[in-house]
Amino acid sequence: MPAAAFDILDTYVHLADGPEVVPVPVGPDFWETIDRRTDLHAGRLVTAYRFEPGKWNHWEMHPAGDEIVCQFSGSMDLVLDEGRDRRTVQLRGRSAFIIPRGVWHWGLVHAPSEAIFITRGEGTEHRPA
Repeated sequence: MPAAAFDILDTYVHLADGPEVVPVPVGPDFWETIDRRTDLHAGRLVTAYRFEPGKWNHWEMHPAGDEIVCQFSGSMDLVLDEGRDRRTVQLRGRSAFIIPRGVWHWGLVHAPSEAIFITRGEGTEHRPA
């Protein structure tokens, strides 16, 4: 447990299946090495992002559980690939959405945005947008 407050953009939080909450420092290679971080597979990972306008560079899908997106500011669309159909969910200002387990999704950011994602990440897959 950190001795002081920390910046959630630089330190994520792992909600393990047990009673502990573990801060996870985010370095420059965090996303390149996350697949090898078996300590983060159980439970949920809480991540925070500051987005600038533009498209995400990849789709993602979480097979182990639903993901919640809590946007605090800005304007962003989540695009969901639901098999035969695609659906767009608008997030404006303070809003939240639960992305169902197994649904491919990506984002289109219209205005600078800040959001927190709570994800059961085991088995997460990515594909180019």
